[in-house]
Amino acid sequence: MNIIFNEDCIAGMARHLPDASVDLVITDPPFGIEFQAKRGNYNRKGNRVLEGYNEVKGGDYLQFTRAWLAEVKRVLKPGGSLYIFSGWNYLKDLLIALDEQEFTLINHLVWKYQFGLVTTRKYVTSHYHILFACVDDKKRRFFPYARFDKDAQHSDGGSAHYKDKEDVWNIPREYWTGDVKTPTKLPAEIIRKILAYSSQPGDVVLDPFLGSGQVAVVSRLEGRQYVGFEIVPEYFEFVKKRLDSGVYRVKAEE
Repeated sequence: MNIIFNEDCIAGMARHLPDASVDLVITDPPFGIEFQAKRGNYNRKGNRVLEGYNEVKGGDYLQFTRAWLAEVKRVLKPGGSLYIFSGWNYLKDLLIALDEQEFTLINHLVWKYQFGLVTTRKYVTSHYHILFACVDDKKRRFFPYARFDKDAQHSDGGSAHYKDKEDVWNIPREYWTGDVKTPTKLPAEIIRKILAYSSQPGDVVLDPFLGSGQVAVVSRLEGRQYVGFEIVPEYFEFVKKRLDSGVYRVKAEE
């Protein structure tokens, strides 16, 4: 473990990962919406944003999801868990594939965040879906007081661990101003929260779609082992640089 691969995750998991070898999966798969990961998106400077986002065609999304979830089910331990981040466009395909693979859906979480795009003909999208699932719900591990003691009080006077475990998460996005970045990335705080509730130090965390490498980088910072796949060479090299150097954010060369 503690290795990443520059290859397709479906073939890569079959080639490199034995059955029941992973404790936790956290992943943000391609959007399937013809996402244009351009350097100029959101007023970003060209030398700081990596291009090459590998999109999946909408018509292929269900079959693609079935294929990678089948491998995830094979490598996930009976007591392990799976967290999938998704927009609303192909959420139905993820739910269908999870059901077909006989995963148990535990929670449908909502991540509320600031998106920053003004709309004139529809409502502003300001949330992301997180599907929390497992293979065997009786063996699945969960650590309810990993972040707050049972009697800890929230700032509003209520229970801190209750508030933290509500199914709507309001966690800000990270803005890496002046640093190298991929067009999309998960904030470290949301990964830390998942790691705390669904894993322990030393556990193996898999991300089949590394992107910026946040899952692997934060897993290592939190004392977990990591394994991941990224098909885009530029993204893979970026993640490898972050892991090899131990630097969380990589400064852009002017």
